[in-house]
Amino acid sequence: MFSEQELAFLRAQPLARIATVDNEEQPTVDAVGFEFDDARFSIGGQQLETTRKYQNIVAGHRKVSLLIDDLKSLRPWQPRGIRIHGIAEIVQRQGHLGPGSSLAITPRVSWSWGMEEPGTEPAKVGPRKIICQ
Repeated sequence: MFSEQELAFLRAQPLARIATVDNEEQPTVDAVGFEFDDARFSIGGQQLETTRKYQNIVAGHRKVSLLIDDLKSLRPWQPRGIRIHGIAEIVQRQGHLGPGSSLAITPRVSWSWGMEEPGTEPAKVGPRKIICQ
């Protein structure tokens, strides 16, 4: 699903933002640490079960957006990032903090921008979109 440049970018990033929706259809965004195993994103944390993102997924709102981005340079302006739409589920796994609950996110669609070195990618408008099967 991801190019070599995108995989290198994902492996180098410590933080992401996850968007979920609650029972009143109110979206919320939270900053999170993440791991990526080349198939799914994992999000854990201390007291994960008490968080809005966890409660929203337990309530059945499993569609999520995940955004990993940074600013490679201010001059020249070089934003880069990957946005994922996916399906989240609660799993038990060994994480950085030991065994416990995690959110496992399976990507369905991704968009990326700024992954290629300036001047090496063909001219295009907007981010690169990939639909997973």
